[in-house]
Amino acid sequence: MANLILVLLLASLCSVPVHALQQLRFDKKGEFRILQVADMHYANGKTTPCLDVLPQQVASCTDLNTTAFIRRLILAEKPHLIVFTGDNIFGFDTTNPVKSMNAAFAPAISSNIPWAAVLGNHDQESILSREGVMKYIVGMKNTLSELNPPEVHEIDGYGNYNLEVHGVEDSRLVNKSLLNLYFLDSGDYSKVPSIPGYDWIKPSQQLWFQHTSTKLQRAYMNKPEAQISPAPGLVYFHIPLPEYASFDSSNFTGVKQEGISSASINSGFFATMAEAGDVKAVFTGHDHVNDFCGYLTGIHLCYAGGFGYHAYGQAGWSRRTRMVVASLEKTDKGVWGDVKSIKTWKRLDDEHLTAIDAQVLWSKMGGRRKKQIGRL
Repeated sequence: MANLILVLLLASLCSVPVHALQQLRFDKKGEFRILQVADMHYANGKTTPCLDVLPQQVASCTDLNTTAFIRRLILAEKPHLIVFTGDNIFGFDTTNPVKSMNAAFAPAISSNIPWAAVLGNHDQESILSREGVMKYIVGMKNTLSELNPPEVHEIDGYGNYNLEVHGVEDSRLVNKSLLNLYFLDSGDYSKVPSIPGYDWIKPSQQLWFQHTSTKLQRAYMNKPEAQISPAPGLVYFHIPLPEYASFDSSNFTGVKQEGISSASINSGFFATMAEAGDVKAVFTGHDHVNDFCGYLTGIHLCYAGGFGYHAYGQAGWSRRTRMVVASLEKTDKGVWGDVKSIKTWKRLDDEHLTAIDAQVLWSKMGGRRKKQIGRL
């Protein structure tokens, strides 16, 4: 009981962000780089064994392998933002969720790179509630995560927010958000007795998304420096949408090695995003041995692939992550413009951090390109 009280006290103390809000923006090369980490399933560090690894890896493999993978990626990819898309800790096996979160997010924190997180279905399965877990995350160093949008009085879930990525410093679009990032809580399990299975994104969250998208589009296409079309948007949450089941090997890049574990009902969020008109891609986790990207009605639906070593996987199939890089257009006069392209690839936790399945998700001229561009 004393430990529970201590954990809850720590969570309450950290419920208000202590960081100064950092301004995300494109770098001097006209790039913005996002590292997605899905399903760390972090538990108790060096005492936590790995799952689904090769026999020769079993004796020495722990949560610390997950930590080492993140550190290698940060050095190799030099991201401007790290996004954790849920099941960051594995609540069932976590002795102290605060200690586990501190360890799980430590590589991001020590790198001084801004990071953002949403929750999965396992984060709250310890002694902290779902709200308590998100409140603790919001108070951690260098995070841009938010509990919920401050302008909304009632919204389902915890961890619905958006981040804006502004133009290059000293450029003409320095005060415009050229890339909009949306984060939503896809929940854990259905609370409706007649509906089995996983949770879904609720009407209150979709309404917030619609209002936010409309506001951002209006600001982008109004003076000063009025633009002719919306800035591209990217959406991050944990549980995939039913539309992820629309693809087979003929129309996606990557692999599908298990079924799509979406909610058993369709909440209509895909249609909401398509109607909004700015979303170019969605990024989820949850299904650890799926890592594909498929294109449907103007939007790419992408998995990151399983990251953590205390998460189920497939022995011999490397843990992996997804990178996304948005690049700006540069005019003949050398002036930075708006987003020209959005590309993605995956990195494997092997000897060389092999990059695979590079593809262009969206380009300004073509709208989208399915062409795969090979290894990096």
